[in-house]
Amino acid sequence: MAQEHIVKAFDEQLNTLDTKIAEMGGMAESALADAIEALVERDEEKAEGVVAGDRKLDQVEAEVNALAMRMLALRQPMAIDLRTVLSALKISGDLERIGDLAKNIAKRVMAVSKTQPAQFNHTIAQMGALVQDMIKGALDAYVARDSKLAQEVWNRDEEVDQLHTSLFRELLTYMMEDPRNITPCAHLLFVAKNLERIGDHVTNIAERVVFLVEGKMPDERQTEDASSFTVVGPDGRSKGG
Repeated sequence: MAQEHIVKAFDEQLNTLDTKIAEMGGMAESALADAIEALVERDEEKAEGVVAGDRKLDQVEAEVNALAMRMLALRQPMAIDLRTVLSALKISGDLERIGDLAKNIAKRVMAVSKTQPAQFNHTIAQMGALVQDMIKGALDAYVARDSKLAQEVWNRDEEVDQLHTSLFRELLTYMMEDPRNITPCAHLLFVAKNLERIGDHVTNIAERVVFLVEGKMPDERQTEDASSFTVVGPDGRSKGG
C-alpha cells in the first residue's frame, strides 16, 4: 500500500510538471503574439503589457525548477521518468528565454513606433506567425509525447532562418539607401534576430521531446541562416550567404 501511494504521488508530480510547462508555453506564445502585434500596429500600451507580464513567466519557471529538483533528489527517477523530469527542466528554461526575447521585441516598439518602415511589417509578421506556430506545435508534441510532430517542428526552423536572412539583407539595403533609415532599421534588425533566436529555442524544445520519447536527440542539421556572411556593397546590393 505504501509503494502504491508513493507511485501515485510521483505520477501526480509528473502531471503537475506537464501542467506547468503547458502554462508557460501558453504565456510565451501569447507574449510573442502581443509583441508582434504591438510592433506592427505601433501599440505602445500593448508592448508595455508584454514587458510587465514577463515576471509571471519567470515565476512559473522557478516553480518548475523547484519541483523538478525536489523530484530528482527524493524520487531518484529512472528511464523515461528521469527523461521526463530532465526535459521539463530544459523546456522551462527555453520557454523562459522565449518570454525574454518577446519582451525584448516589445521594448523596441517604444523606439520605432513613430519611425518604423511600414514595408517590413509583412515580413516581421510572417516570421512572428511562423515562430508562433512552431511554439504551438512543439507544445502539442510535448503534451502528446509525439516525436514525429516534434521532428516536423524541428525541421521548420530552416524556414525561420531563411526569412531572417532575407529580412536582414533588405534592412541593410534600406539603411544604405538613406541614412535616416539607420535607426529604425537597426531596431528591426534586433527584432528579426530575436525572432530567429526564438526559433532556435523552439527547436531545442522539439529536440527535448524527441529525446523524451525516443531516448535520443535528432541528427544535427546545418543552419540555413546566412545573415552572418551577408555583405552590402556600395551599390546597395547584398552579397554572400
